[in-house]
Amino acid sequence: MTTRRTDVAVVGGGIVGIASAYAAARRGHRVTLFERDERAVGASIRNFGLLWPIGQAADVYPRALRGREIWLDLLKRTDAWYAESGSLHLAQHADEQDVLEEFLATTPAAVENGARMISPAEVAKRSDTARTDGLRGALWSPTEVNVDPRQAIPAITDLLAREFRVEVVHGAAVRGITLPTVSTTAGDWSAERVVVCSGNEFQTLYPEVYAASGILHCKLQMLRTVRQPAGWTLGPPLCAGLTLLHYKSFAHCTSLAPLRERFAAQLPEQLAHGVHVLVSQTADGQVTIGDSHDYRMTHDPFDNESVNQTILDYFATFAALPRPEIAERWHGVYPSLPDGGVDLVAYPEPGVTVVNGLGGAGMTLSFGLAEDILADR
Repeated sequence: MTTRRTDVAVVGGGIVGIASAYAAARRGHRVTLFERDERAVGASIRNFGLLWPIGQAADVYPRALRGREIWLDLLKRTDAWYAESGSLHLAQHADEQDVLEEFLATTPAAVENGARMISPAEVAKRSDTARTDGLRGALWSPTEVNVDPRQAIPAITDLLAREFRVEVVHGAAVRGITLPTVSTTAGDWSAERVVVCSGNEFQTLYPEVYAASGILHCKLQMLRTVRQPAGWTLGPPLCAGLTLLHYKSFAHCTSLAPLRERFAAQLPEQLAHGVHVLVSQTADGQVTIGDSHDYRMTHDPFDNESVNQTILDYFATFAALPRPEIAERWHGVYPSLPDGGVDLVAYPEPGVTVVNGLGGAGMTLSFGLAEDILADR
């Protein structure tokens, strides 16, 4: 069998693989992207579709903004829906407002990029969905972008093939790498370099790298509503107090301690299941609501409806939709590093880079991370 040739082989057709393929192709390399399934079906299409710089820790915030620039440049070359919508973190209690105000006082980069507190009246002008009864205010951030991942991921993949001449090989699992040979179920390729972005697959390629990192699988449950009335739009994606406990950007705030204590007393079920609630829109006007977080190596394949109910119960405290009926329920699984690790980048042998472990920030950070990795090698 003839061995085909490429400069850079990328393993995995999710967002990390797509970003790596783009970064390599943009530098003039001949790139082949391998995806073991007929299309990407993992965490990259099962998420909120949010590019979320406001949630990222200070050291990767510039990377998130760079990723946003790349996303927008690529999206404008496709027919995929997107909205430069910004975001609203709603403060319904004084302790939530304290955290948001401390965040702004201690995070100048976010302020420089337009983050600020707004009044309930201003919230009402930006969102018909946010409940303003008892609302104290909100953190408005203009940097967030809403896409529909089920549409955006294949659209960007097609763009890479069309405009950047990336050879996309679906239905081909990479089963071994002995450079220059990359062995796949569709035959062998000869490559100068390989970037392994295998998502939740820890056991086939370089399992020792994953074992040493302590990486786990995070299972999250999500829901999607029926299509909302014609002409309706969500506006900014929404979240509330529980989200302040989840994202690394707020982790330094000393005012989180009393907030965590109150939630432990008032919302023990939500905390037990790692629930924080984001609300985003899809291309056709449905609304995605979620999610929960369960960290372990092997998960029960079945979803827990009581967990879905804790998500919906909290959602109802800060938002209301014209049509709240749920049309879909699903779970996603993404790789997550221990101790707040942002990413796993390893070089197990010459010419091979393993990129993984971006957790729930893959959509936000992958393009910027790929640019940094390609620049360093």
